[in-house]
Amino acid sequence: MSNKGDDMNMNAAKKRGLGRGLNALFEDDEVTFATQPVPASATGVSAVAGESPHNGRRMLGIDQLQPSPFQPRQYMDEAALAELAQSVAVHGVLQPILVRQKPGHNQIWEIIAGERRWRAAQKAQLHEVPVVIREFDDETAAEIALIENLQRADLNALEEAQGIKRLMDEYGHTQEKLAAVLGKSRSYVANMVRLLNLPVDVQMMMHGGKLSAGHAKILVNVVNPLALARRIADEGLTVREAERLAAGEEKTRPTKTSTSRKAVEKDVNVLALEKDLTDKLGLKVVIDLRKNGAGAVRIDYKTLDQLDDVIRRITSA
Repeated sequence: MSNKGDDMNMNAAKKRGLGRGLNALFEDDEVTFATQPVPASATGVSAVAGESPHNGRRMLGIDQLQPSPFQPRQYMDEAALAELAQSVAVHGVLQPILVRQKPGHNQIWEIIAGERRWRAAQKAQLHEVPVVIREFDDETAAEIALIENLQRADLNALEEAQGIKRLMDEYGHTQEKLAAVLGKSRSYVANMVRLLNLPVDVQMMMHGGKLSAGHAKILVNVVNPLALARRIADEGLTVREAERLAAGEEKTRPTKTSTSRKAVEKDVNVLALEKDLTDKLGLKVVIDLRKNGAGAVRIDYKTLDQLDDVIRRITSA
């Protein structure tokens, strides 16, 4: 049965943004918990005095924990993990691992936040670790797993984008809702999702640390992202240098106007309309007219933030 108090606390955390309320899940006393005396319970789970056997803080065996299927991180730095294991061997796990009971299992818990600590504890050959048990549905578990990694800067840009996209695809999150939950801007969320449109080879370069998030955001808007990505990696180009190369490519990009779609000379009314739209958007607007009565409207932008602003105005109109 769900604990009503925990449900109310989780609803409150969602309203103010889980990213800003995540610490409340741990009650901000991790170090104190790690040094408390822990009596053994009849179920084989060591519990802190005064806690319910189904929800709260206790010690669990290493083999009773499993990684969450919602873990967004795909790569772990082995050197950093070994360093953490050395610290854990000396001091123990000072910050408890956030878990939920695995659906359909009585003695297995899924790790929502703290998988690195669990793996480090294994390397340090600990037999049990401190945990905080909470009752989460799949949606909340996925949100917290992503947020915890973002707060610790443990994800590369592509892993972050994949985590965001999963919340959108599986739980119907809009960009606006995700921005509120993650404590980010809507344009930030939109820009991250665009990274998933990059070629697979470029994504592998991101995973390998050859491209930064700043590089990747530039590559989204170029004609040949793989060629530019390889040049960035080979020459060690900075984000600024990559921006200049991308801008040069834009200037030399051929137009798509063909001889079968010749433009019509614009009259004063069309020119006036172009000026009005340009003034309202703050971006250059070009209206192309063709002889068959068709045409196109082009809005020129220089940054992704400008594009996001245009999209926001159009979708909110």
